[in-house]
Amino acid sequence: MDVTNCPVCGEIYLKNKFRAVCEKCWKKEEEAFDLVYRYMRKRENWAATTLQIVEATGVPEELILKFVKAGRLKTAQFPNLGYPCDKCGTIIREGRLCASCSTELRNDLIQHEHEEERKRERSNPTFFTQRK
Repeated sequence: MDVTNCPVCGEIYLKNKFRAVCEKCWKKEEEAFDLVYRYMRKRENWAATTLQIVEATGVPEELILKFVKAGRLKTAQFPNLGYPCDKCGTIIREGRLCASCSTELRNDLIQHEHEEERKRERSNPTFFTQRK
């Protein structure tokens, strides 16, 4: 465990793998989660968007996104919830990257592997003697 400053209030606390904020801020987050979850459990609110939840509860959007990303608010239960792709910001429902960014990254990795293979072939002394 590390002694660090809370990223929310700046208070010094013991950081652990379960909490990234101090005890006081964690309790506030839990109260906010309870408020959001009570709102979302109502039948008329299950399809609410993040903006609608912010307006109805007063809980900051960043905190709601944190709950969704952590899996505390399940996208299977609440179909209009999501969080931004780590690369482009498109709203996604699972993982860290949207399909487009994931495909782009996969293609970049394949291209990089091909380039590395070509470099290895060119640096191999038998490459030149075999080509003759």
